[in-house]
Amino acid sequence: MGKFKIEMGDITTYAVDGIVNAANTTLLGGGGVDGAIHRAAGPELLEECKTLGGCDTGKAKITKGYNLPAHYVLHTPGPIWHGGYNYEDVLLQGCYEYCLKLGEQHGLKTIAFPSISTGVYGYPVEEAAKIAVRTICDFLKWTQVVEEVTMVCHGEGTWKVYQEAYREYQAAESEK
Repeated sequence: MGKFKIEMGDITTYAVDGIVNAANTTLLGGGGVDGAIHRAAGPELLEECKTLGGCDTGKAKITKGYNLPAHYVLHTPGPIWHGGYNYEDVLLQGCYEYCLKLGEQHGLKTIAFPSISTGVYGYPVEEAAKIAVRTICDFLKWTQVVEEVTMVCHGEGTWKVYQEAYREYQAAESEK
């Protein structure tokens, strides 16, 4: 079973096999973590992204990491929050699942995630954290490839919410 960690930090500095980019559907860069990853990776990332034809919300595509310490970037457009009535939970779970499966297909042993959709897309971080923790931890139970997943939180508030979601997940699992 793989290891799950929750840390505060800057995902662009993580020397892992793959980092996840909370992208938009064009994959051509944007604000927040998306803009930071594109700036840190350099212009070659944008050039490769231009060849991918965008990406649907809840899916993922992979590129090289270029100037990042990470070898690869897994780009996933998260759902924009519309009150929870437009399958945002299913789409957000899909973001994590697609990235994990894509990482596994490419032999990535270590993956770092940001908190997808909780910035400008407005997804409530408490709900997003529960989905992220459950999806990642359930995946780590059976994967034979991915050894470690790190949730990289930008700020103490987000870090605390993810810590609580992980405690709740562990408590629920111990009751099974």
